[in-house]
Formats: sequence, C-alpha cells, structure tokens
Amino acid sequence: MTQDTICALATPPGGAIAVVRVSGPEAVSITDSIFSKSIKDVEGYTLHFGQIMDMDGKELDEVLVSVFRAPHSYTGEDSAEISCHGSSYIVQSLLESLIWGGARQAEPGEFTMRAFMNGKLDLSQAEAVADLISSSSQATHQMAMSQMRGQFSQELKDLQAQLLHLTSLLELELDFNDQDVEFADREKLSNLMDKIEKHIKGLADSFQVGNAIKNGVPVAIIGAPNVGKSTLLNALVGEDRAIVSNIQGTTRDLIEDTTQIGGITFRFIDTAGIRSTQNKLERMGIERSIQAAEKAKIILFMTESNQPFPELKDFREDQIVLQVINKCDLSLPSSSYLYHRQPEGRLYHISAANGDGLDLLREALVKEASLPTNLDTTHSVVTNVRHYNALNQALKALRRAKKSFAAQTPTDLVAEDLRGCLHHLGEITGSEITSEDVLQNIFRNFCVGK
Repeated sequence: MTQDTICALATPPGGAIAVVRVSGPEAVSITDSIFSKSIKDVEGYTLHFGQIMDMDGKELDEVLVSVFRAPHSYTGEDSAEISCHGSSYIVQSLLESLIWGGARQAEPGEFTMRAFMNGKLDLSQAEAVADLISSSSQATHQMAMSQMRGQFSQELKDLQAQLLHLTSLLELELDFNDQDVEFADREKLSNLMDKIEKHIKGLADSFQVGNAIKNGVPVAIIGAPNVGKSTLLNALVGEDRAIVSNIQGTTRDLIEDTTQIGGITFRFIDTAGIRSTQNKLERMGIERSIQAAEKAKIILFMTESNQPFPELKDFREDQIVLQVINKCDLSLPSSSYLYHRQPEGRLYHISAANGDGLDLLREALVKEASLPTNLDTTHSVVTNVRHYNALNQALKALRRAKKSFAAQTPTDLVAEDLRGCLHHLGEITGSEITSEDVLQNIFRNFCVGK
C-alpha cells in the first residue's frame, strides 16, 4: 500500500498561501523533477527557495520546498511540502505536474494512515488528529492534544502491562498444576483485578462528558404549536435556521444547529409542536419530537403566557427539564422586574422575539450542562464511540475473569477472559487491528491532505 507516492493539498482552499504535501518513496525525486533546484541529495529538515514548473516545463510559481527524510517525517516516509501561492489554478497545475511525474492523488486520511502503518502514531493518536482539526472550543482542543500526544495510549499500555502480568502468572501455573503450585498471592491478584476494573470503568464513564464536549450537549425544544420554539432556536443560535409562522404545524421535521454558550457547545433541536392531529406528516414530526426529547440531556419545555404545558409522559430521571414560558412581553405591561429577577426553580419567563430573559436562560443551560470548559489534562477523557465500545467489551471480559477467579474456576478459563480484555484494549490503539476494511472505515472521514 505504501510503495506508491501520493500528493494532495494540505491546506484549506482559498487562502493566500497553499501547501501541497507529497509523501512516498519517490516524493523527493518527483518534486525535484519539477523544481528549478536539485533537491535529490539534500538533508531532511531543510527549506529551499526556487521556481516550480508545470507539465510543459513553464515556470508556474515561486515556491518554498521543505524536505523530510524517512523516518523523520509525519508519515515516516520521504516527504516534501511545497508552499506556493493559493491560486486555485496554481494548486491544480502543481498537482497535475506531480501526478504527471509519477505521484497519485491521496485518499482522505491517507497521510495519517501511513503514519499509523509506519509506527509514527497508534490508532487512537491518529484519530485524535481529526479531532484536533475539527476542535471548536478550548476543551475539545485540549482533549485532542492530550490524546494525540499519547496520554490515553500510555494509560492503555499500563493497563495492558498489568493484565499481561496477571495472565502470565496464571498461565505459568498451568504448567505446574499437577504439583499444586501457586506463583502469586490470590488476594493480591484479586486486588489487582479490582484496580484494573476501576481504571477501565473510569475511562468508560468519562465518555458521557467527553462525547458531550466533543459533539455538543443535546437540547430539545419541545412544546405545543406556536409557542415560539422556532423563534427561540433562532435567537439562541443567532441566525434564522427555522421558519417562523403563526400557522400551526409549520415545523414538521427536526431542525438542528449548534452554538457555543459560555465555552460549551450546545446542540439545539427544534421539534414539531405537540398536539392531536390527523395530518400524517405532522404526526410523523411529532413522533420524531418525542424521540428527540428522549435522547436529549436538557429539555426546554415551552408554553406561552396563560397557557398550560402540554401533557407528556414522564421524562427520564437523568434528564434536566427547564420550563420556559414565552411571549411574556405580550401579557405584562412592564417586564423589567420579571426578566431581571432570579427564576423560581427551573421556570424561566422569556420573550424569544425581543430577547428578554434569554441571558438567564443561557446561564441556566451552562450551569445544568455541568461540563468543564478547561479540562484537567492529567486524566484522559474518552470522546470516541469506538473507544467507548471497546472499553465496555474489555470491562465485560475482565468481570467474567473476576467472577471465575472468585469461584475458583480452572485457571485456563480465567486466563482466557483476561486475554479477551487485552484484545479489546488493543483494538483501541490498533495493536489488534489488521483488517484493511476496518482501517479504511476509521480514516474515511479525514480530510484530503491529512
């Protein structure tokens, strides 16, 4: 897979400067063939100024070429990065010249995949590269940087080392089972399994916080038709994302958008108004509203002044329900006291149309989200659903081993479950992944050039 040379634009299009990356066994020689200066024999980590040529040998641009030698490059291969002007014509012509010289267009994430295949990054570090690129807050940036630097990987290596020690002692006893030999204190082994279980469970439990920080806290806006749900969504995200109308049933599908409040990303979902209706499409929208409410962490349960809240089934115990009474500006002659007082419990009086009361509602959202905006980087926070699933599988295998060990089940069966725990932890870093289909699936969502 890495015998060919690949190239791609590594910077977003449209900027003043563009960087085209080339990597593979012929990266330097192909770049040399269209560069005005010879770079075939130059050392790595060197920078060269000159002119780049198009396929017809005509000068295309003045550029800087950075040369990296294997294994001291991002991919672990010989690499070159060409910094040119950001004209789309120049970039396209440069890529055509490189392909004409023997390179091919890189697939999404292929540079990072090569870094993984060449041992420059493990799989969890490689996935953190995509998270770093897409980070939109200080917290998401901190999590991605911590994972990319290998903190999570090191925690997993430590756990694997402890599990390997456990497994080795138990399997060693199998060779001497006819002599009734024990190589370790059973109580110490049990305590070690408890310690490992606690660590894995802590990592798995951190996913709830990590996923909310990475993807946003899901907030469903639900209520009867025409109470101002769409107006509230538009006000919170700062743009007209939802159609506002006094016609009942305007919103028939979920409308979703994200915004940051107090350093935390919230994912707001505007839903269809809940009422009894014979319209099939509207009923489908209402069903989706209820489903969205079931999945949300926070619910903004809306009505308008002098109207009761709609009847709904009980919310989950772990959900936070903020009751919101909208259109208070239409029912009260003076709203200054109402909008600046502290709300009673989780009841908020607002006017989504003119913004009154929204600051208090935003403060409540930040408080109820209970997420850190500045993370303690001494502990890993799991943000990837693949990692979360693997940790849960590892936890199940370890708990089976603990149960068998406590019941004095034959040692080989205990060791088998411990090896299963090791296998699932190895899936996270890639030490247990050999299928190219799995790797392609992981890297598919990377951007081209990375």
